[in-house]
Amino acid sequence: MVGPVAKREAVAHLQAVMGLSERRACGIVGADHKMVRYRSCRPPDTELRGHLRELANARRRFGYRRLFVLLRQQGEPSGRNRIYRLYREEGLSVRKRRARRRAVGICPPAAYAAYLTATCDRLRNPDQLRRSHVTHTAPNGVTSAETLKATG
Repeated sequence: MVGPVAKREAVAHLQAVMGLSERRACGIVGADHKMVRYRSCRPPDTELRGHLRELANARRRFGYRRLFVLLRQQGEPSGRNRIYRLYREEGLSVRKRRARRRAVGICPPAAYAAYLTATCDRLRNPDQLRRSHVTHTAPNGVTSAETLKATG
């Protein structure tokens, strides 16, 4: 969906390049000629925009609602909808959290694979199984040196 600003620019482009009248250019673009002539009389709110941007940079995880509460506490009379509009127009958004660091595995994969291979070899030989009564669980922190001593 194209907004009014883009339609105004398209009409101005058609008028300048192709020499069309405003009425005909509006018909091609699909814009009302009153919308094309409209000039906003809304104040720019530069002070409020700057203050909102400062707060958003200081409090990166705050959205427009919490920033609205902070502005209210500081004496800003603007409403929530106005703050939301300025928040969007400034391109502000809640910053995402950084990903947590993942825990590095205690047991190295090669050592654990060797441990599993040794356990499987014991299970394949029934005589050894009866003698050792294997009730092993994988211990925490198995090193490759310990696994090689146990299997070799």
